[in-house]
Amino acid sequence: MSQSLVDDQAEAALGLSRPVEPGTPAEPGRPVGVRRVLRFLLRRPGLLLSAVVLVLVVLAAFWPDLFTSQDPLKGVPSQNFRGPSGSHWFGTDELGRDVFSRVVHGAQLSLKATLIAVLVAFVVGGLLGVVAGFVGRWVDDVLMRFVDVLLAIPALFMSLALVTALGYGTVKVAVAVGIASVASFARVARAEVLRVRQAVFVEASRSCGARWYSVLGRHVLPNAVGPVIVLATLDFGSSILAVSALSFLGYGAPPPAPEWGTLISDGRNYLANAWWLTALPGLAIAATVLAANRVARALDGEWARQR
Repeated sequence: MSQSLVDDQAEAALGLSRPVEPGTPAEPGRPVGVRRVLRFLLRRPGLLLSAVVLVLVVLAAFWPDLFTSQDPLKGVPSQNFRGPSGSHWFGTDELGRDVFSRVVHGAQLSLKATLIAVLVAFVVGGLLGVVAGFVGRWVDDVLMRFVDVLLAIPALFMSLALVTALGYGTVKVAVAVGIASVASFARVARAEVLRVRQAVFVEASRSCGARWYSVLGRHVLPNAVGPVIVLATLDFGSSILAVSALSFLGYGAPPPAPEWGTLISDGRNYLANAWWLTALPGLAIAATVLAANRVARALDGEWARQR
């Protein structure tokens, strides 16, 4: 009996059906349309503003020339310590470099590090959780005791230890932040796999003789990945803060790279006469983190209830 026939029997036993073929009329439902998404956003002005902020940050990270044409590394010494104005929206620093241009170009480094950190935590933590929850027995005990050790160490301290061992640089900071967030992803993934593994359709698939990799790939993973993806969106804001904190301490890209944490660190020596060097990059970080958290909460709760 072929593996496909076994899976078909398992689905038939539960009254499940194959995906609708092209050209076949689909069952009535509530499809996700553009008008529905716009209506959802317009009813929540704070969420709409947060989405706009995130879109602007993404555009600045990938296409910084859309916002500024000035070189973030080139300064004019005669124009140093100029306050915010029409020609320099965020003022200039001690070397006469445009701070707004440095913030815009710094979004590329900070967002790149954040995405790498979330991806590392998602892949490594999700893999540990899936293996622990699906295999069980002594494998589950060993992996979860390892995860408990990771949870016992504060994330920032672990990131500092890892980046000290790995070395300085944006990518190494991102990997350190990602590994420090592995434990939370592993626990969520394990809990979801345990929940799905005990479902009726999984037991029916096993009773029909389906192989373990078929059960895992066709039934367990698709039904367990949702909460882990939501956790990734929630972890995005905290990863930005962690990456910026390590850059502030000097573990990020070396100067004159305009990383967000580095900009705040460089400007703290001039707080008395140039407050904008730290305040405005700090506001950019705060706005990005708050916007990411607002969108993540909407995806986690409000949008799910609407559907």
